Amino acid sequence: MKLIIRLLLSAFAVLILAKFLPGVSLDTYTTGIIVAVVLVLLNNILRPILVILTLPITILTLGLFLLIINACMVLLADKFIDGFAVSSIWTAILFSVLLSILQSLLYSLLKEDKK
Repeated sequence: MKLIIRLLLSAFAVLILAKFLPGVSLDTYTTGIIVAVVLVLLNNILRPILVILTLPITILTLGLFLLIINACMVLLADKFIDGFAVSSIWTAILFSVLLSILQSLLYSLLKEDKK
């Protein structure tokens, strides 16, 4: 149940960012949910492999190369999904950074106080 709520919150974040960011377009609400699912799958399957393969350049850039990896995940989602479009790599970097911030804010609402 928590996975579905997190997925819906991610889709909500994608919808909000697509509404306010120029260069990011989304056709329907259903496409927003599909984008959230594809991004979760790409981040869980492909991202760890890319992080390991690019570890030397990530260390050299003090971790800033991870922004490029996140932007590549967004651009891959753009290629896979027809109703989702990102105009450039810079827009993808901004989208991925803002998506991470918005998701962390939304996920913090889900946390329960553990005593």
